[in-house]
Amino acid sequence: MSDAARARAANLTIWNGTVEPEALPGGITNTNFVVADRGEKFVVRIGDDIPVHGLLRFNELAASRAAFAAGVSPEVVHAEPGVLVLRFVEGRSLAAEDVREPAQLRRIVPLLKRVHEEIPRHLEGAALIFWVFQVLRDYRRSLRQGASRMVPALPRLESVADELEAAVGPVRIVFGHNDLLAANFIDAGDRLWLVDWDYAGFNSPLFDLANLASNSEFAENGEKWLLEAYFEEPVGDRMWRRYAAMKCASLLREAMWSMISEIHSTLDFDYVAYTEENMARFERAFSRFKAL
Repeated sequence: MSDAARARAANLTIWNGTVEPEALPGGITNTNFVVADRGEKFVVRIGDDIPVHGLLRFNELAASRAAFAAGVSPEVVHAEPGVLVLRFVEGRSLAAEDVREPAQLRRIVPLLKRVHEEIPRHLEGAALIFWVFQVLRDYRRSLRQGASRMVPALPRLESVADELEAAVGPVRIVFGHNDLLAANFIDAGDRLWLVDWDYAGFNSPLFDLANLASNSEFAENGEKWLLEAYFEEPVGDRMWRRYAAMKCASLLREAMWSMISEIHSTLDFDYVAYTEENMARFERAFSRFKAL
């Protein structure tokens, strides 16, 4: 944990007195703390722009404020360059096995629809689009420029990404979260919260659905239930193939995100192992896609 990040969190001018930031585990893009002050608790997120990931903090701030206005995320109480402070919400971060539970999924689907449809009504200013295939194109350029160990694999991955993009085809655009890790859902008992809007932007709803399912390792029957619950219609062969292509793209993006982080991140995390884990998951999904 960075001492500089902790000191920055402790010395914000919004605090009434001396505070002792407590590290929040799990972040691999930001450095996060919980701070108790004036009888309340706050989450402090420390992190600058990361251009190689398309991560721009003005966008995270705008999305976070719009998500609060839409009733899906905690309130932003302070922001300055490199710092975002949110009101702490009591609850339990979900694990992958929680997300796969039918009862929990019945809560997640309407939450996602609210994200997709309501957040744009509250979003102010310029907004980004998160098109995973353009992200992959940019990652390939950055990996070549950074002399990544994965450069020999890039020609094949480029061909695969082009095939997947063609298979996805035309899409409807909604506002996506685009990073639906299980831990980004907080169960407060009477409601679910969704946090961490680093990669938010306009996208196809298929990406959030595929991202949710791939991150929490759904079985095929769970994936089909998710699609039918979201779209409110049976899943035909064409939709299933489009979804499978987007799932492959989501897994490939996670693997290539980690490749980029191997050469650019300063956080203490084993990105090489994370790359290998996600490449293996991508290859399994791509084999299933090719068999459709």
